[in-house]
Formats: sequence, structure tokens, C-alpha cells
Amino acid sequence: MKNLKLSLIALAVMGLSACDGDDGTNGTDGSNGVNSLIVQTALAAGDANCPNSGVQIDSGIDADSSGTLESSEIDSTEYVCSPGVTTVDSSELLTNVNNEWFVEGQEEVTAARQTWLEATNTTSAKITADTAPSVAAKSIASLRGSAKNVILFVGDGMGISTVTAARILEGQMKGELGEENQLSFDKMDFSGLAKTYNVDAQTPDSAGTMTAMMSGVKTDVGVIGVDEDIERGDCSTVAGNELVTALELAEIAGKSTGIISTARITHATPAATYAKSADRNWEDVSDMPEAAVTAGCVDIADQLVNFESMLEARISAVDVDGIEVAFGGGRRHFLPKDASFNSTDAVSAVEGDRTDGRDLTAEWQANYSNGVYITDQSGFDGLNTETTERVFGLFNESHMQYEADRENDVAGEPSVSEMTEKAIKILDNNDEGFFLMVESGRIDHGHHAGSAYNALTDTIEFAQAVQSAIDNTDPEDTLIIVTADHGHVFTIAGYPKRGNPILGKVVNVGADEPAMAADDMPYTTLGYTNGLGFRNLGDETDADATYSLEVAAGRQDLTDVDTTSTGYHQEALVPLSSETHSGEDVGIYASGPAALLVNGTNEQSLLYHIMDFAADLTTQANAAQSQE
Repeated sequence: MKNLKLSLIALAVMGLSACDGDDGTNGTDGSNGVNSLIVQTALAAGDANCPNSGVQIDSGIDADSSGTLESSEIDSTEYVCSPGVTTVDSSELLTNVNNEWFVEGQEEVTAARQTWLEATNTTSAKITADTAPSVAAKSIASLRGSAKNVILFVGDGMGISTVTAARILEGQMKGELGEENQLSFDKMDFSGLAKTYNVDAQTPDSAGTMTAMMSGVKTDVGVIGVDEDIERGDCSTVAGNELVTALELAEIAGKSTGIISTARITHATPAATYAKSADRNWEDVSDMPEAAVTAGCVDIADQLVNFESMLEARISAVDVDGIEVAFGGGRRHFLPKDASFNSTDAVSAVEGDRTDGRDLTAEWQANYSNGVYITDQSGFDGLNTETTERVFGLFNESHMQYEADRENDVAGEPSVSEMTEKAIKILDNNDEGFFLMVESGRIDHGHHAGSAYNALTDTIEFAQAVQSAIDNTDPEDTLIIVTADHGHVFTIAGYPKRGNPILGKVVNVGADEPAMAADDMPYTTLGYTNGLGFRNLGDETDADATYSLEVAAGRQDLTDVDTTSTGYHQEALVPLSSETHSGEDVGIYASGPAALLVNGTNEQSLLYHIMDFAADLTTQANAAQSQE
């Protein structure tokens, strides 16, 4: 440490005369005085006495005239401390401000604030710390009914880990590292979380979760469009426990309505928009117990075809015109169990399942002479969106194909993004607006089969459908919400380096070879907690091929296995006949009128209330009903 020494010399009286006269006498010489020393020591930042740096000042008498102030000679110690730094010069931030992550963050914050101001019709001039809450409250209230159209996208089984992995895979498919990529809905203005549990279950199913989203009421596992007072499988408990859905309110309000699913259109998620059932499995009459049929309960396919008359019978004084667009799979539930009714792409000897002899596709056509019934890509492509008033598309005997396997469909079928665009162009012919629900049901099925590849490629296509909706609607009048009904036991694990193939084996940071687990075998980034387990099916693109094989849970030697192939299925820890749902929260993403209401952690049932508020569905439905 550098010492700075200052000496003050006490001058001796040297016999200087007091005056310049020549009549005085010289004085005697005095003795030398002693030295007083002051020593200054610079202190570094962090010193106990001067945390922000400073100077320690020691003073005392140099009794031994050594010219150095010893510790025993110090009489006084003082400190002059530097003040704390309260400002940062812009030059000191150059490392930050010139960084692309920093710049992007600044831009996003600025854009987000502006989005909030515009969404709430406020300006910075109106807002102070005291007035902000009341201004925001008034502004938010003014948003009621601001959405002419509502589109609800449901990625079935699309948990947070699925979104993350699909985002990376899409980026890597575009030649990027992947992690920096954004799916279409990642870019939406507002987001939050939804708690997915059912009233009677910690880990939910799609029937209870979708009922919550569509009706605003949480309910039990396995029941559709009814509240928790229902007893699953008991037809007699349905009456009086039916719930009104957002789609039904939109119908009553005079809006056009549509349903899209890559699963069977009678499956739990799409069914919850229009049906009331004591059991999600009652997709057609052959699935129902005789007691339920005798008691008067109606199967889900029947409820779709006769939605209009059944809604009018259930709610007095309403006059609706029925669902305008229905796209999905599940033809077997609408056709009689008779080979003569098989469609051109039937894969079963007898496509239909119905045991009551009814052809519901013919009944639908009889109900709507202006409607178009289609079963394949050719029929879909031939639709004129400006003149088509109503369309019923059943593109597969059961579920539609996985996106990766779609080209293998016998008669061809549209993608979910194609169906979304077509539906919007038909529905927006109504000046009163529309309500559309779009489900990517096969994300869920890919996970159940233990195939990350199929689940993620369907998620990527689902994101394309969201982008299609963004491109074909006006953000000023269309609320778009993207969410999931539940997640899966799907994990992203290990410590793979940036850009490592998301479907590949873990390669650690700084390494070029796969990392080894404690059993001296490589392992993949993606995996499942339970399920059928490992498959190495090469270029197979149909995840459901796994169900013809025995369970192969547990560790496998992946040294010579290409885990990025389309037919690879990840390892699973717990052996089960099918991988299961998970119970964690799922994401909600939103843009458009009233989208700012999507924030924080919410009960899943809140989604209904946001849609109802944004489009003011209840008020409009009541007004329409009173006019009948």
C-alpha cells in the first residue's frame, strides 16, 4: 500500500531580531523542535471503514525523529470515505447496450408497454401513480364486447416442455441452433398459466378440462358439458346439470360457429363445445350401455348432427341456425355398421360402428340442403369459401393422420392449418362475427405413444395454424387464445450444449461425443416418465405402430441408434400400456381485444369468462333471445 507522508517542521527560534535597528543585541539560539507527521493511506473498495473506498489519515509526533510515524506514535486516525456510486455513465454500459439480447429486451419492454396502453385506451399523460389503477379499471371495462370474433386454439397435451421442444425442433429444421426460435404463439402480446386439475382428479383428462374452458365450470374426469354433480356413466344424472358453452352462446347471439379437430370430431375436446354426456366414450350408440339408451341419453355424434334442434329444445325461445363448419375425423361414429356405407378411404372391412342403422351424414345433409359434406382432400380443395354456407368434413374413419404421416392417407386430408384458413374464410362471411375452436388432438396421441417426433411435428403444424389465423383476421376485432388442456410426463433433461439436436443424445458443453450416464450408456435429451418405452422403428411416421409391440420400458443401449429418426420412441421409466397425462400448469397465450386479461396463474375455467367478456356473448345472447 502506498503511503503519502507530509511533515510539518517546527522552526526553532533562530535569533532573528525583531527590528532592523542597530541599537539592539543579538538573541540566543533556541533548540530544535520536534516533527509532527501525517500519513495518508489509500483504501480500496470494500474496506470495513470505507466500503466505497477512501483515505485513512493517521497523525502523531515523530518522537524518535526517525521520519516515520510508528503505530505507537499515532495519536489520531480519521477517514475520508468516497460516496456510493448512484449513477452510471453511459460509457460504462456499452457492453450491455451493444449486446443484441439487451437491445431485444429493451425493444420488447417498450413494445409491451405500448401494447398495454393501446389495449386499455390509456396514454402516459393520463396515468400517474395515483390514477393508474382507476384509469386501467375503467379502460378494461370498456373492452367488454370489443371482440367481434373469438378463436380458441387447443393443443391437446401441449404442456410447457412440449412447447419448448417444438420451438427448438422447428428452429433446427430451419437450419438454426433452435433455442432462439419462436413459435407463432410465442410472439403473442399476453400470456399466463392455467391450472388443469379436474374437480375429482389431480391429473386431468380432456373431457373435464375442455368443459371448464368452454363453460367456465370445472367438472369431473370423463364427462362432457355437465357440472360436477354428474355421476359418470349414469344417464339419469345428466338432466339439470347441463352447462352452456361459449359456442352455444355465440350461436344464440347470431354469430357463425366452427369446430376443427385432427382427432375424431366426437372426441372429448371438440365434443365439449357442443355435447352433454355422462361419459366421454359415448361417441356413438354402440358405445353406450343399453340402460343409457333406454333412458333417453343421446350419443355424441347424434348431438353434433342435431345440435341446432337440441339447443333450441333445451333453451326456450332461442332460434339458432346450427354449426357452420365442422372439420375432423371420426366417420365411423356417423355411419351404420354396414360395409355398403364405407367411404373411399376406409381402412376397416366395415367402417361404420353405429348399431342403430342410422347414417348421420345423410341426416345432416337432409337437415342442411345448402350444406356440403366432404371426406377427402379433393372435396376440401373444391370448397368455395365465398359461396359455401355450411360444410361438414369427416376426413378419416377414426382420428386424422399425424402431420408427419399425412401424405400416407388413402384419399388425402387437409392439414390443421389448411382447415383453419378455410374455416375462417367461410365463417367471416357473417357480419355478426364468429366463434371457432381449433384442436390439434394428435399432439396428445403422439405423447401417449411415446413418440416425441410425432408430438412435436404436430405441435409445429399447430403453430402454423395459429399463424394462419393471425394472417386471416383483423387483430382489432379478433381475440385469439392459444392453450392446452393438459400436459404429459415429457421431459427435457441432461446438460446438452446449445444447438444440440433436440431429438438427439445429450452432448455436453465443450464435448463432441454423447455423454454417458452412470450405467456407461448414452441417453437422450427428451424422455418420458412412463409408457411403452423404447422403439427403433426407422423411418416409420405413424407413432401408433408402437401399440402392436410389447412394453420395452427401462434403459436401452442407444450407442448405435439414430434417435433423431422419425420412428424412434424415447425411453420410459415406468412400464405402462400408454404414456399418461401430467398435472402441471399449461400455458395460455393471447392477442387481440381484451387479451390483456390473460396473465398470472388461473383456474382453467377462467378462459370461458375471458372469451365471454371479450365478445360479450352472454349479453348478446340474452338480447337475441328476448327478441324471439
